[in-house]
Amino acid sequence: MESDPAWLVRARALVGTREAAGVANNPTIIGWARALTIKVLGVLYNADSVPWCGVFVAESFREAGVDLSSMKIGVRATSWATWGKPIARDMLAPGAVLVFQRPGGGHVGFYVGEDLTAFHVLGGNQGDRVSIVRIEKARCIAARWPSDQPLLGHPVLMTAAGVPASTNEA
Repeated sequence: MESDPAWLVRARALVGTREAAGVANNPTIIGWARALTIKVLGVLYNADSVPWCGVFVAESFREAGVDLSSMKIGVRATSWATWGKPIARDMLAPGAVLVFQRPGGGHVGFYVGEDLTAFHVLGGNQGDRVSIVRIEKARCIAARWPSDQPLLGHPVLMTAAGVPASTNEA
């Protein structure tokens, strides 16, 4: 949308990007990791079979020129829970970083809206691709915004339209 922050515009442009099946790797996802470097990701990332939701978020910010120097382990979803500055849930705006608990770990993605029970999240590694899914609000452990960017926008109410909430984004 026109009022979306630059990183969300970048993220929306990547919807549909998929990890490669089997032992192969999508060169696009591996390219994101190479551009981000071990300094941002905290590990040498070389396979899209390793959870890549944090890589997707970091790549969207990198392409938009957002400062990632304070990020230490960007590949780990829960590391995003302390990055940037916190946002109250009633102040969420498109592009906010949402961090979730899930079986076996965490998940991170961008807020694009919400309904009564779930956030609508644009993220990577959601069904092995970049997509928008509904994730129950109760699973959200953090909402963040880049420290060097003004908070623009407001909560966006959406309809669930019969779409079930995701239960595991791995």
